[in-house]
Amino acid sequence: MTELPHVVTTRPLLLVDDDATFVRVLARALTSRGFEVITATNFSEARMLTRRQHPRYCVLDLKLGEENGLRLIPELHTLVPDLRVLLLTGYASIATAVEAIKRGAHDYLAKPVDADAVVRALLDGDSAEPGEPDLPDTPEAPLALRRLEWEHIQRVLTECDGNISETARRLGMHRRTLQRKLGKHPVRERPEQE
Repeated sequence: MTELPHVVTTRPLLLVDDDATFVRVLARALTSRGFEVITATNFSEARMLTRRQHPRYCVLDLKLGEENGLRLIPELHTLVPDLRVLLLTGYASIATAVEAIKRGAHDYLAKPVDADAVVRALLDGDSAEPGEPDLPDTPEAPLALRRLEWEHIQRVLTECDGNISETARRLGMHRRTLQRKLGKHPVRERPEQE
């Protein structure tokens, strides 16, 4: 009996984040899920590796030191036009998600995020390769009320070009109340279990 040759499909992926621990953990998890991961910690490394390696996928952090990952998305698309970019951020808002999509990101996830969610976001819309396992669907938890409020505030703030007074007027709240809400860290995407 002859054995069929084992076909190995690689999925080159560029992971761009300046958090060394996060990069190490996510790179290991994505490698175990069939990706060939290369990592960069800043814009220049990301550009150089994209030119050299021509990755198919990119997981990009929004905040890279003083740099904003949104600015890097069009540059990466210039180097590799069919690159699928997933933007990750610890400070999620609808306005940022919309801007990421406008600049060419294919999806957007809020940190903390697990590797299976990253894989689903990267492969969503790709035609499955032969022998590629389907990922299990996970139920999506509804957004918490505080999270919805924070998203709405961010959207109105963006519409007002960052003008706090105009945003407070449109939201029908006192300016100091709005400043206090904006000073807090964004609430987590999924409600905490009590």
